[in-house]
Amino acid sequence: MLRGICPPARQMSSRDFPREPARDVVSTYCKEVRALGFRLLEAISESLELQGDYIEKMLGDQEQHMAINYYPPCPQPDLTYGLPAHTDPNALTILLQDGEVSGLQVFKDDKWMSVNPHPDAFVINIGDQLQALSNGRYKSVWHRAVVNSGKERISVASFLCPANCATIIPATQNGSSAIYRNFTYQEYYKKFWSRNLDQEHCLELFKN
Repeated sequence: MLRGICPPARQMSSRDFPREPARDVVSTYCKEVRALGFRLLEAISESLELQGDYIEKMLGDQEQHMAINYYPPCPQPDLTYGLPAHTDPNALTILLQDGEVSGLQVFKDDKWMSVNPHPDAFVINIGDQLQALSNGRYKSVWHRAVVNSGKERISVASFLCPANCATIIPATQNGSSAIYRNFTYQEYYKKFWSRNLDQEHCLELFKN
C-alpha cells in the first residue's frame, strides 16, 4: 500500500507488450522459468531425502503466475513502501530483480536487510507450501518491497502454485511429528487472502 504523495506501483499487463517479438520473449521466459522451478523442486526433494519427484507430485498440476511490477520514484520513500511485509502463499517464487536499483528486503536476525541485485542471478523465495511440505525444515521468507527516491524500478516475479485440489501433507522422518495438519491449497489460499498481509504467519493457523 502506497501512502503520502507517491504515485502508485502497478502491475504491467499484456497491453504493455504490444509487439509480437516482445510477447514471444515473455512466453519463452515463462517456459524456461517454469522448467527451472521444477529443477529446484527436485533438488529440494532430494535434500529432504525424498524421491526427486516427490514435491512435484504432491503439488499436482501446478499453475504459474507472473507479475511484472513497476515502482515509480517516490520523493518521500520513508513515508511509504512498495509492498508490505509478507510471506508467499505458494510453493516457490523466482524473482528477477531490476539490474541496478535495489528494493527487495528480507527479515533476518530480527532486522530488515536489503537484497542487492546481482547480474545474471535470480532470487528464490521459499513459499508457505514448501515450509509445510518440508515439515518446517525449509522456511518461507518474510520480505517486503521498498521504493527509491530518485529511480524507478521493475521486478519480474514468477510464482509456482500448487493445484487448488492438492493436499499438502508434511513429510515426516525418523519418527518426527507433523508440525502442520493436512490441508488443501485452496483452503490455505482462501485463508491467506482473508487476512492482512503483514499479520502473523498464516501457517500458524494450520499447526497441529
